[in-house]
Amino acid sequence: MSSQDTPEENLPAERAADEHGAVRVADEKDPFADPGLPPHEHRIQDIDERAAKRSERAVAFLFTLSMLATIGFIAAFVAIPKDEIVYIFPLGHISGLNFALGMTLGLALFCIGAGAVHWARTLMSDVEITDERHPIAAEPEVKAKVLADFKEGAQESGLGRRKLIRNTMFGALTLVPLSGIVLLRDLGPLPEDKLRHTLWSKGKLLVNMNTNEPLRPADVVVGSLTFAMPEGLEEHDHDFQNEIAKAALMIVRLQPDDIKDKQELAWSYEGIVAYSKICTHVGCPISLYEQQTHHVLCPCHQSTFDLSDGARVIFGPAGHALPQLRIGVNDEGYLEALSDFEEPVGPAFWERG
Repeated sequence: MSSQDTPEENLPAERAADEHGAVRVADEKDPFADPGLPPHEHRIQDIDERAAKRSERAVAFLFTLSMLATIGFIAAFVAIPKDEIVYIFPLGHISGLNFALGMTLGLALFCIGAGAVHWARTLMSDVEITDERHPIAAEPEVKAKVLADFKEGAQESGLGRRKLIRNTMFGALTLVPLSGIVLLRDLGPLPEDKLRHTLWSKGKLLVNMNTNEPLRPADVVVGSLTFAMPEGLEEHDHDFQNEIAKAALMIVRLQPDDIKDKQELAWSYEGIVAYSKICTHVGCPISLYEQQTHHVLCPCHQSTFDLSDGARVIFGPAGHALPQLRIGVNDEGYLEALSDFEEPVGPAFWERG
């Protein structure tokens, strides 16, 4: 009799299938069989009660720390003024309330998670349990009975016949989530058209962001890149980060003959052009300028804009040209804005009708 015809009872005991059909243990002749489980290794907490107590105290400490952090969250919400600005290195000037709420809530959630994980890994049972894999599907008789019961229940409910009840029920289930949307209204005032406007307006001076001094045309030389912001915007202002994210400018001086776009030339002053510094892809600040080609590059995703041709996109994922700010010179010889941007800056809208 060949080995292929060897009956089950003649196989070695460690490879024979039991009466329940359990898979065989792998060996050299049957490498694809179930390798079995390695011997269980006890944790230190399983054999040393003092180690178990230490783990218990560690878990209790994390949960207690979470409770204290939650109390701190509530206290910060009540005690810290909403307009208080603090300096946190390296974050800079930020809202003290937001910082305190974020830190306390983050600590509370982290300690709950860390405590649960430590509890499970050190104190809960970790003994491996094996069981035979049984068919998941129900027997045909059970399936038929469940289907028959469902049909009978649907018929007795009258859902198909009583359309008024059915339709009003679906309407109620559809409308009730709107209550949650209404509650979102209390999160703050609606933006309305704020995304379409910045701090720039007619007569606002262009202030050098490095020196905090108003710019004159002579301060901008050909080939240089200067960053500017509106006058009156101070770093310690509460909304400084939000406003500078919309109003930041790139100031570049080109030879007027190099400017291809007629509107760009009309909105410039002696070749000085002012464009939004905020990339129209995801809002990263643009800071790289190539003097020979007049191209600026966003360092985040390499969107490239041609400042000599209306700041149009020539490479990368950005979907819009950079908005240009109309500028001129006031009676004192300083560069000033002649209006706000004509379109939203940055990735404010996918379509800007």
